Order: sequence, then structure tokens, then C-alpha cells
Amino acid sequence: MLNLLSSAFRWKDGQVFLAKCTTPLPIRWSKQIPEVCIPSTITVKMTPAGGWFVSILVDDYTIKPLPKIDKTIGLDVGITSLIATSDGNKIANPKHFKKLRKKLRRKQKAWTRKQKGSNNREKARVQVAKVYAQIADARKDFLHKLTTQIIRENQTIVVEDLAVENMVKNHKLALAISDASWGELIRQLAYKCEWYGRELIKIDRWFPSSKRCGNCGHIVDKLPLNIREWKCPKCATNHDRDINASKNILAAGLAVSVCGATIRPEESKSRKAGALKQKPN
Repeated sequence: MLNLLSSAFRWKDGQVFLAKCTTPLPIRWSKQIPEVCIPSTITVKMTPAGGWFVSILVDDYTIKPLPKIDKTIGLDVGITSLIATSDGNKIANPKHFKKLRKKLRRKQKAWTRKQKGSNNREKARVQVAKVYAQIADARKDFLHKLTTQIIRENQTIVVEDLAVENMVKNHKLALAISDASWGELIRQLAYKCEWYGRELIKIDRWFPSSKRCGNCGHIVDKLPLNIREWKCPKCATNHDRDINASKNILAAGLAVSVCGATIRPEESKSRKAGALKQKPN
């Protein structure tokens, strides 16, 4: 990877000229840079799959806040459903890695069978890297489209402040959590909210959003992951686990926004025990 400051390249007529080069880089742009924007830094890097990418840092003054709308939403992330929303919708998890797992395994087997140090082994390695790149590109494209839609349709978005790094330490769920890319989802929401004048509220990760009844507020002692629907023992309300959690997340986030309350679990046993690992809702 090569980081180039403004003294190491020229920006002319929408094209990039590296130092001592008379011809511009043959770039296929993923997004056109506005004419009023001048790059300050350029990063040129080669991926493991052999592709070259140019990342350009600019201050884009053309990005304007979206018109304000009167809509708030709570999001509960999961594995089966990537997102459950407080208005009762679910977005299925596309599971990009799972779709290409067999292809990846086949390419990896072919790679390991090649003689070490040979050209054929290097070619096989590139094929493996291309499958990984295909998975990453599909995942990122899906998340960008999803987060942009959420930003356009909602003024206030409430999510849980998840400790993804701790959650992937659970080897039984690590692959599924990594494939879901919850961290990248929230990261995109955060900077897009800043760009477009939206509000992102993060509530405490220990808030019992799944175990709390959204009707009467009763909190059940245990709610295993295999229980996707449950009935409140106090008010007899039937709940979809994920939808109920998203509604509770929204309510908690609005409390934070209105009165600055700190949302903490009511004497959560896991909190008192100092648990280090967090289970997904």
C-alpha cells in the first residue's frame, strides 16, 4: 500500500497523475468526485487478488443534510434476520459467506494440492483471494444499500452499542456474526447520519431488550436463543423475540434522547456477575 500526499501526484481535469508520470492512471471510477473537490491524499494499494485500488481523500462540500422527517426507528440486529425493526419488518440475512462457501472450499483444496513455490500454487492462491473479495464486495454493497435506505426513511435511528469483538470469541457463533457484519452496519449508519443530518442513538449493550415485555415491562429470567417467540407470564402478551427487542430498543433510545437518561439493566444478573461475553439477541 502506498500513501501519496499532494506533492506526489497531480489532479488535473478529473484525472490522477502520479509523480514523474505523463499519462493519467486508467481508473474506473466507482464514484465521480465533484469538480469543486480537490484531493489531499491518495492511497494506491494492491489487493491479495491482484487488483489495484485508488482511494482518494477529499472534503466534499456538496453533501447536504436530507430534509427532516417525523419518523424514528429501533433496530435489533440478529443472525437469521439481519435486522428487525420497531415497525414490525424484518430484513433477511443474505449470508454471503455461506453462499460461496463450497466454491471457496473447492478453490482452497486446489491451492493446497499445488507444489509449494510453484507458479501454479500462486495462481491457485489468487483464485482463493478472488472468492474472498467476491464475498467482501457483495457484503459491502448490500450493507451500503440497506443503510442508505434506513437513513433516507428515518430521522432518528436507535441501535444497541454492541461489543462485536467480544461476541466473536464465542466459537459457535463467530462465523455467523462475522458474516453478518454488525460492526460495519453500525459504522455506516454512524457516518451517514453525520453526513445527512440524522440522529443515531446507541443504548447500553446490557439493556435487556429481548427479555423485557414491551407491553408491561416485565423481564423474564431466561430466554435461550432457540426461543424465537414467547408469552409474557405477567400480561400474557405474545411476542416475536426480535420485533419485541427492536421496540424496546426504540423506547430506550427515545428516553435517552428526551431526558438524557442512562439506560441500564435492572440488576441484570449477567452484569452483576461481570460476564465478559455477550450473546446476540
